[in-house]
Amino acid sequence: MADRIEHSYGTINLETAAKWFQLDEADDGPIWMINLMKYKPVAAYDDDAPIDDEERSISGREADDRYAPLETLGNLGAVVAFFGDVLTQLEGEPQWDRIAIVRYPTRRSFLTMEQRDDFKKVHHHKKAGMDFTIIVGGLPSLLGESGPSGASYVMRTRRFEPGASSPTEPAGVTPVAVFTSDGTIIGDDRVWDEVRFDLVEDEAMSSLSDQPGVAEQITVVVGRSIDELIGSITSSGVELTAG
Repeated sequence: MADRIEHSYGTINLETAAKWFQLDEADDGPIWMINLMKYKPVAAYDDDAPIDDEERSISGREADDRYAPLETLGNLGAVVAFFGDVLTQLEGEPQWDRIAIVRYPTRRSFLTMEQRDDFKKVHHHKKAGMDFTIIVGGLPSLLGESGPSGASYVMRTRRFEPGASSPTEPAGVTPVAVFTSDGTIIGDDRVWDEVRFDLVEDEAMSSLSDQPGVAEQITVVVGRSIDELIGSITSSGVELTAG
């Protein structure tokens, strides 16, 4: 497609990038970059990657652990809002390994990150370890209440039918944090509309599929609480658009 270019671990959506670059400074602001990550079984470093030969025989996950650009994020004023393994995937393709969410101070700060020297010096690890990633720029639209003890945190990345919106959740599903997509910046030809976290009771898991108006969704159970994610929203000063 003319509005997309290929990256080693996904396709960059130039239409979204252009929209973000063209924002007036006054209209830009905090955005949550939601990363779905699938790793290579074995890291594949380029021949000229600045790494010793004995360090190359590692897994894709280990390579991504080496990437972890915390210095760059700190210099940008970004914060890691969530980082956790996928415990179970209930639906969607491909099979994901981890989820990471970073709150950036602006969309432009995310887009310009790859030009920074402190990013370039670690990016070869991500390139070596990441098989495929989807990154959705999300804006928080709802914060819910605490759910029942024993319920699982479920993250759903959703695309709606034309004209449809997020349906009412069934019994046993407690909305915790909902993000409206401001654009899918990297991935494949799919464009996503919403990313949401809910506390879901075991008996309600089967009700998450085949909801009205939902054309496609990726549904995963994540292995940790989302307290830091909620804190990143409440401390941001961003006004919620719903709830």
